[in-house]
Amino acid sequence: MDQDRQNLARQFIEAIPYAKALDLSLESIDDGVAVISMPYDERMVGDPSTGVIHGGAVSALMDTCSGAAVMSHPTMAIATATIDLRIDYMRSATPGQRIKTRAECYHVTRNVAFVRATAFDDDESNPVAAATGAFTVERAKEGKS
Repeated sequence: MDQDRQNLARQFIEAIPYAKALDLSLESIDDGVAVISMPYDERMVGDPSTGVIHGGAVSALMDTCSGAAVMSHPTMAIATATIDLRIDYMRSATPGQRIKTRAECYHVTRNVAFVRATAFDDDESNPVAAATGAFTVERAKEGKS
């Protein structure tokens, strides 16, 4: 993946205020695949009696990672927005553990990108959630970069 697209994807993530609030960290990005993680944070706990992170924080992580995958795809999107994101929660993330999402942009049409994502904690063989989504694709106008 060229450095310009990698930088654009990083800027995309860094410009989102809630990504900063959740302390999202881009771990890797390359040609339509992104990995972003979120540390355990008691401020994001949805049920104080269990210490489990709220599903909304997991949703935000998966949505951001999916958008980053679109931004890093070789079709060179300069911007994207979520059209639809379906998330299936399979289990609660283990309290105290970092949650990581891997998203892959697997198909792009003229205006829409399709993404699959999986969230997991330390047990990568037992996902926390899986998602599929559709995202807008905005490209630079011809003759402009």
